[in-house]
Amino acid sequence: MYFSDYHVHTNFSDDCSETMETMVKKAIELGLRELAFTDHVDFDYPDPNFPFLIDYDRYTEEFNAMKERYKDSIELLLGVEIGMQPHVYSDIEALVSKYPFDFIIGSVHAADRMDFCSPDFFIGKTQYEAYMRYFENVLENVKLYSAMFDVLGHKDLIVRYGGFDSTDVDWLYFDEIIDEILKVLIKNGRGIELNTSGFRYGLERPHPHPYILERYKSLGGEIITLGSDAHTAGHICADFDFAYSMLREYGFKSICSFRSRKHSFIEIP
Repeated sequence: MYFSDYHVHTNFSDDCSETMETMVKKAIELGLRELAFTDHVDFDYPDPNFPFLIDYDRYTEEFNAMKERYKDSIELLLGVEIGMQPHVYSDIEALVSKYPFDFIIGSVHAADRMDFCSPDFFIGKTQYEAYMRYFENVLENVKLYSAMFDVLGHKDLIVRYGGFDSTDVDWLYFDEIIDEILKVLIKNGRGIELNTSGFRYGLERPHPHPYILERYKSLGGEIITLGSDAHTAGHICADFDFAYSMLREYGFKSICSFRSRKHSFIEIP
């Protein structure tokens, strides 16, 4: 039995075609008690084919209809996955202040105004240099947006991209900046997510890498959510059995539930 999935997309995200109701019905079928919709908002995303902008007046209208329709079967949470870039601060601030989000994922999908899906970010960089520049961007953003998100999304996303021979890097090369990012999160009362989509990208593990998860716990981190990053109904709660076991292995007793951006702890099922 799974408790919740805190990273789910719908056709309001430009890279997803599933309706909100389809996702709700699948979550109910799986016996979930909570489902957080976290559709993409990426202001000034570098790829014009994927603007990742949402009319939240229309969005909240549909969300509230689903919430009312299925209120006896599941708790639906209004969330968002925000793509953090320093130059869109005012846009993100306006969005977060306008709508009553229950939960916000802060992610870094682009750095230095370049999309990781494009080779541009990696041109002229070694694997170490590319990954380090990514983490530098993450650090800058978690400091800048400290009050505008609740958990940091897929903290080592960069390993999916770049076309390098192996993603199995020596994480000790990045230990100082990884620890700095985690310390900023913990100090500011923010958390991380364990995102199982890594399996779908052939990594044979979730995001973040176990090294990062262990460091977060060792430094005193407790706020953690579990998300599939589902873009189809069939991926809701994908690989959650593995993820629950992994959390227990690294000493986590609980995952977090959110209401109005305030967390509470739920024992890992």
